[in-house]
Amino acid sequence: MNPKDPTRENRKVYAKAIEKIHFVFNNAKLRKILGKLRVPLCIAIFILLLLHIKPGLLLAGFLVSLLGELIQIWCFASLEKNRTLTVRGLYCLTRNPMYLGRFFLILGALIAIGNIWIIAVFCVVYYFYMVNRVKREEAVLHSVFGRDYDSYCAKVHRFLPSTKMFRWSTLMYFNWRLLKENHGHWNILAMLFCYFLFFLSTLFR
Repeated sequence: MNPKDPTRENRKVYAKAIEKIHFVFNNAKLRKILGKLRVPLCIAIFILLLLHIKPGLLLAGFLVSLLGELIQIWCFASLEKNRTLTVRGLYCLTRNPMYLGRFFLILGALIAIGNIWIIAVFCVVYYFYMVNRVKREEAVLHSVFGRDYDSYCAKVHRFLPSTKMFRWSTLMYFNWRLLKENHGHWNILAMLFCYFLFFLSTLFR
């Protein structure tokens, strides 16, 4: 009888563990509970950040968050939700630039507290959140836009940049009406206000 291949067995264990994690992130009841608690959770996390901001890392964190916010603003100024298939702006490079922008926006705040373990945990959690939420959204977009969306998916990658639909004129699209309609102006004001409070917390600590 041949002994079991330890490498193969480890791969099976790893695959099962990953499958269970994906199951948790797709659990409808858990997502509903977290949805109801998102406001108090965000307030609690923000207060914890205020108490642990390191002055020497605040500028670096702000610049990373600003990058993420600018990506989001660009997306807000390109996106017509469920009305037209958005293939302009950053959406001509990647199908989900909004989630990439959100990643850098939050990452900047975590950089400002300087805890590498918290940053590492965030990166792992955000990966599973992003991948599973995007898959659910893709099913909705397919039902709305059908073959046009399938064609878009065949040309533009889910997260990594691709150039099959790239045109400078398409990339540089920016519509102020859509920015306001998607509340992008409030989004950047909220980010700036949060960092203003971060700065004040370092002065009065």
